[in-house]
Amino acid sequence: MDIMHLIDRLEEILNESRQLPFTHNIIVDEERVFELIDQMRIVIPEEVKKAQQILAQKDRILAQAQEEANRTLAIAKEKRDQMVEREAIVQAAQARAEQIIAEARNEQEITRQEADAYVLDTLRKLEMELDRSLTQVRNGITYLQNEHARPLGE
Repeated sequence: MDIMHLIDRLEEILNESRQLPFTHNIIVDEERVFELIDQMRIVIPEEVKKAQQILAQKDRILAQAQEEANRTLAIAKEKRDQMVEREAIVQAAQARAEQIIAEARNEQEITRQEADAYVLDTLRKLEMELDRSLTQVRNGITYLQNEHARPLGE
């Protein structure tokens, strides 16, 4: 279950609750709220697992980029070694190898930056959702505590 769905359900419970006359207070179904809080406690670790999977995916992407760069370097060196016979050919091969290496490193850096940006964006979104959920849960707890602290009849 998605944390956003649970937050929407919490909001539904609050919207469906009866308002106390002459106040901004409402009466909520305590059992439904606590059941929802329990579900949130289950879902939040799942969201954290998703973030960890994203980090693992980032590492996999970086490893693939490094492997591709290594293959490109190996190919460039192999081509360079095959052209050693003549000086002009050697110079051309070295220039081409350096170009391939520079391109491979550039591609690797771009891939790493994109992976980092994706992970950072995903983690920021997750952080915002978790902060929002936590604030709503704390507000609910505070509200319920205030309701229980208030003498009957107020």
